[in-house]
Amino acid sequence: MATTATATTKKKKDEGLIYKGHPLMRKDNLVYYGSMAEKYIIMMQVLDTKKVKDLDVATRVSIQLQLTDPDLKSRDRVVKKTEKEGLYNAMDVASVWLERALAAN
Repeated sequence: MATTATATTKKKKDEGLIYKGHPLMRKDNLVYYGSMAEKYIIMMQVLDTKKVKDLDVATRVSIQLQLTDPDLKSRDRVVKKTEKEGLYNAMDVASVWLERALAAN
């Protein structure tokens, strides 16, 4: 049985982070939510942080719903944008925006 659990764990690690059925990737202060294979993706940028013990915690986050079309200029890709206090609130808005945008197509 230990072998099965290990194989399952490795498979999940290879997939990366998934939140509400969509991939979640981080690069420095940018968090991308969604897949480039879809029509839309969410880009979140951590604008401000505060120290909680020895950990940096996001306090202000910019959210953008973007088209993934590589032929568009970066400013033309932005469909919606807003700012939220904290990563939890940003993820809440991001998941709703992405689900609605993908469902509309």
